[in-house]
Amino acid sequence: MAQRDDVPPPTGYLLWHVSLRWRVAMDRLLAPLGLTHAQYAVVASLHAMTVGGARPSQRQLARYSGLEPMYISRLVRTLEQAGLVERTDNPDDPRAVQLALTPRGMEVVTAAVPKVRELEERYLEPLGGRNAPRTIELRRALQTLLAHADALGGTPAPAAFDATV
Repeated sequence: MAQRDDVPPPTGYLLWHVSLRWRVAMDRLLAPLGLTHAQYAVVASLHAMTVGGARPSQRQLARYSGLEPMYISRLVRTLEQAGLVERTDNPDDPRAVQLALTPRGMEVVTAAVPKVRELEERYLEPLGGRNAPRTIELRRALQTLLAHADALGGTPAPAAFDATV
């Protein structure tokens, strides 16, 4: 497809390629800690949810993180086998389990968060960094696109997001 120099490629193409590069960079960054990008999304979300002592269900974690419940189930099983997450019976709902980070899981997420923030800072340097006005504007635009995708019947966006993670 011929491209005029003054017209950037289609938005979907750009989002896809930025996303691919971000995921590869995250996987490389997190590999020494024994995590993939998807696993980090789970432990970071679980950490944010449990700071106040909550023990969310897998469904609550899925809603919070924006990941599909079946995918969360697979990731949690892998993280449990790695000794990073524990599942316990939920006394209020015998069909559900409660999730928590193990002490080892807490160590790993505590080590990962500053590394992820530094990577984000490097990737967002052309916009002025993580907290620059242009970056905030970009995040707002992406939130608008996520909300619109939800309205069109896409995969729901995360219910909550901790900006510190």
